[in-house]
Amino acid sequence: MGFLLQIRDLRVSFGATEAVRGISLGIDEGEVLGVVGESGSGKSATALAILGLLGSAAKVSGEILWRGSNLLEQRANQWRQIRGREIAMIFQEPMTALNPVMPIGRQVAEAAQAHFPSWSGREAKRKAIAALEAVDLPDAATRYGDYPHQFSGGQRQRILIAMALINNPRLLIADEPTTALDVTVQAQVLDLLKSLQQQYGLAMLFISHDLAVVGQVASRVTVMRSGEVIETGTSAQVLSAPVHAYTRSLLAAVPTLRTDRGRPLAIVSDSTQASGLYSAHTD
Repeated sequence: MGFLLQIRDLRVSFGATEAVRGISLGIDEGEVLGVVGESGSGKSATALAILGLLGSAAKVSGEILWRGSNLLEQRANQWRQIRGREIAMIFQEPMTALNPVMPIGRQVAEAAQAHFPSWSGREAKRKAIAALEAVDLPDAATRYGDYPHQFSGGQRQRILIAMALINNPRLLIADEPTTALDVTVQAQVLDLLKSLQQQYGLAMLFISHDLAVVGQVASRVTVMRSGEVIETGTSAQVLSAPVHAYTRSLLAAVPTLRTDRGRPLAIVSDSTQASGLYSAHTD
């Protein structure tokens, strides 16, 4: 059986700048694939290309096969039928992804009504409250009419997750969903995503710059640098025995309890092919 989503030789360029350089990857039904790399590695450009959200300034080529059909050959109305219903996305920063002047309940309900216009307002509200309860938002029914600024960062991220899941998508793209959160809330959101993924049998593309975070949720990991895939394998393989020097430098950049806090962080040498990253000494 083929992949649920398969990318072949994807290239994304903005004028003379090539952001994604011929990458290929695939995601099976119910699988969590982690994509990791530093800022500018092409992770988010890949995710936005899958959803057709890069805009007219981007030139996209290759194949993005969704259930066997190339999304890059779809018309705009076909994209809209898939986006948000079959493939949904959780964005990195909730305060920019949510409308600050619209109650959160209405925003979640609108995500459903965009694909099910026949639903009455009452039915959409009921579905939205159920989605908010599914992500463990406290007092979901009572707070349906509250605005984004009245919630904490972790609660706003839960609202975005509810908005992404309300239409029961088959693939969830999570683009750095915990970057703006403190460590405790980050752990709670990761646990929630793992629980929901297992509960609904979702396939998930989990994007992060942090290999340690990706290792907590993903069964396979793809490492990107400068728009290219440089390493891929199971989470255990990539985290315990990385092949590429850049992957090793990403792992070394994660502080641990063994890190000597009395020593300054050192710039990784060019020989690691990770110039510009910083590594904490752990010897």
